[in-house]
Amino acid sequence: MTKRKISGVAVETGKGSVYAELGYADAEEMVVKAQLVTKIAEIIKKKGLTQTQAAGRLGLTQPMLSNLLRGRFRGISERRLMDCLTNLGRDVQIVVKPARNSRLKGQLSVVFG
Repeated sequence: MTKRKISGVAVETGKGSVYAELGYADAEEMVVKAQLVTKIAEIIKKKGLTQTQAAGRLGLTQPMLSNLLRGRFRGISERRLMDCLTNLGRDVQIVVKPARNSRLKGQLSVVFG
């Protein structure tokens, strides 16, 4: 971590996931969810949908969508978020392939095309 001051406020710049640095046990899952939610929010904005309209398309209540867009997505599965993307007219593919460089453990990532 790098420490510095911006306008007199101490700021620490992390090197990885904020969730991992905060000690969340499910940090990798939280990063994936955050990426999916960011894309959902981007699509909703691009389509010019209100939260009520978007919630209807996604099968969520407006308060649930509001919480989701504010980063409160604990209890919502990645599958549910992927369903939201398909309901917004996006194809979602899951690709499984060998890990690079002979790593023992694979890596989970989200790629938007």
